[in-house]
Amino acid sequence: MVYRSTLFFPPDSKMPSPKIDVSVVPQFLPEQSDLASGPYTFAYFVTIKNVGDIAAQLIGRHWVIEDAKGNHQEVKGLGVVGQQPLLQPGESFTYNSGTQIASPVGSMHGTYICIAEDATVFEAQIPVFSLRAEGPEIATVSTLH
Repeated sequence: MVYRSTLFFPPDSKMPSPKIDVSVVPQFLPEQSDLASGPYTFAYFVTIKNVGDIAAQLIGRHWVIEDAKGNHQEVKGLGVVGQQPLLQPGESFTYNSGTQIASPVGSMHGTYICIAEDATVFEAQIPVFSLRAEGPEIATVSTLH
């Protein structure tokens, strides 16, 4: 499933404005997970696209990661995967990363901190997406208990 969010900023302006579209596709990684008791490992593939009419640069990130056991983790930092991509209108940047959670179900969401070429600082929302340990490997483990 693809999770998508688009930021339109500023909403009523006649001036050129940044518009950032963020889409995320999560993937469970059973071979890197402890299927009996966790942790459960997930990859996520992110595409950030500038659908606005001025250039914008991703400066930082803030992720919120939660699992079904009530664990809450926040990750903040500069850039993504060691980069701070500058996106011209129509350009996109794709990367993948990963996380681990203690339960087979959880979620992630967050924001990217960006700056437009006119020095406007804004946040692009990362949509909430589900982390679900699914597949035949999980069904086999649960039937053994």
